[in-house]
Amino acid sequence: MIQRSATIRNSAGIHCRPSASIIKFANNYPGDITICTEDGEEVDLRSMLALVALGLEEGATVTVWVSGPDEETFCDELVELFERHFDFPSLAPDERARADAADMLADL
Repeated sequence: MIQRSATIRNSAGIHCRPSASIIKFANNYPGDITICTEDGEEVDLRSMLALVALGLEEGATVTVWVSGPDEETFCDELVELFERHFDFPSLAPDERARADAADMLADL
């Protein structure tokens, strides 16, 4: 098992959109993933509702525990996601379509 700390950097915290990105990434991992807040609250990272319910705001610190294959690399990548400055600006419909298409191609 490996553990790392991550500081939330997104100005709006970890709300639904960042949570969706984090959970999508986490669901591809076959091992165990647990997040622990500064208050000691622990959640399984497979649940978006549990992650959002933590109410993680900018500046909060979480501990990420990963146990499984290639756990060190996966944990480092997960910490990067928690520390990312997610930017979800409003896009014009044609820009949104291009962004969605790029996301789908990236997932292939």
